[in-house]
Amino acid sequence: MKLIDDALLRELTAKAAASPRQRAHHNLHPRLDDPVQRLCIAIEPGTYIRPHRHADPPTWEIFLLLRGAAVVLFFDDIGRVVARMEVAASGPVRGLEIPPDTWHTITSIEPETVFFEVKKGPYVQPKDNNIAAWAPAEGAPDVMKFLEWYKDAKTGDIPPKC
Repeated sequence: MKLIDDALLRELTAKAAASPRQRAHHNLHPRLDDPVQRLCIAIEPGTYIRPHRHADPPTWEIFLLLRGAAVVLFFDDIGRVVARMEVAASGPVRGLEIPPDTWHTITSIEPETVFFEVKKGPYVQPKDNNIAAWAPAEGAPDVMKFLEWYKDAKTGDIPPKC
């Protein structure tokens, strides 16, 4: 039996806070080729997950907030925001399913945020066509500018030039 309990969430958030990337994950699936990927991901404010999609192969994703709060942004092919969803462990929206081939990202708006993610496996390293060319690469100088934009980005907004 595998438990998702307070001890695991505390350990995971401590790892995320200590990580240069400000995030950490805990896989519940035993192998990367498992047909169903299930994991807990701790994200701190300031973490950057480059906008991406799961088009090749086409894969859905489910996010369920276990602790804290986050913003999920959805984009069109040029990076224009098509939807913004705030999700929080305390509700009113606690989770969502993202369809295949949908540009998206998630960012923490509260410390010690943890979400549970489920997606179709096996894990496949994202190909270039699944990573947003209009968003800075992780570690690039403009990442902080992009993260600041995330905080208030609304439907119809276009990301800053980076």
